[in-house]
Amino acid sequence: MELRTLTYFVAVAEAGSVSAAAERVRVTQPALSRQVKELERELGVGLFDRRAGRLHLSAAGKQFLGHARAVLYSADAARTAAATIAAGRLVTLTIAAPTTTLTDIVAPFIATLGADDPLPEVVETDGPRALETLRKGTDLAIVTHTPAAEWHTLALAVLPMLAYIPRGHPLADRAGVRLDELVDLPLILLDRSFRPRLLLQEALTAEGLVVTDAIECGNAQVAQALAAAGRGVAVVSDDPRYDLVGIPVTARNHPLDIRLFAAWDPRHHAAEALAETARRLRSFCVARYGPQILP
Repeated sequence: MELRTLTYFVAVAEAGSVSAAAERVRVTQPALSRQVKELERELGVGLFDRRAGRLHLSAAGKQFLGHARAVLYSADAARTAAATIAAGRLVTLTIAAPTTTLTDIVAPFIATLGADDPLPEVVETDGPRALETLRKGTDLAIVTHTPAAEWHTLALAVLPMLAYIPRGHPLADRAGVRLDELVDLPLILLDRSFRPRLLLQEALTAEGLVVTDAIECGNAQVAQALAAAGRGVAVVSDDPRYDLVGIPVTARNHPLDIRLFAAWDPRHHAAEALAETARRLRSFCVARYGPQILP
């Protein structure tokens, strides 16, 4: 069964006569009639009732018409997708990123995309696994480690680690807080599967500091919720919530921060489009957080 034959069948069904359909698809009437009859022989069922010089869809023809239209629609969609791919464009855009990055950066960025942009999809995963998803069809990964040389990379932002406290807390008016000050306070920390926690632990170890009073949490938003409930100081890197005050954390007089990178496969058919998306994402970060976050 050929697409051309299905096109002829649909044309006759919609036009109601071979002559009108032949003009529509620009073939001769005898050729069109032969194609329709060949389709009926191939299917083993009559698609038209021929009465008074006109063709009327049979019961079988009416049922088959929807299927024929669906096949032609899918074929057109496949041609369009192929042309888009050949031109180095994206139909969909799949972004993999950690939970906090998806919530605070990727989702707000998606909200700025227009109708002419590819349809966005997201994959929620941690940094190392985000890179692995590039091997499985993900288009763009947002990670907190410098990607390996096999990937094309763009540094997106440097975001501070923050100590979140309620307004009215003794530290609320401070411009920053040192690690050696934090360890004497009850803390709410992410578990060790999170990059911010690992960076915090590395900084504590480097200064020879030990946290003695801490709650571990598996979600940054919940950590802030616990801080809002008065359970301690939440040390995370996400955007403020629950009317909390975020104070930058310093280690050895240097800010403790998280670095974000976009990574994509240089062999991707739309590698240039992905590079442009990464640049747009970096510009979005600057607009959202200010120029000080530029790497």
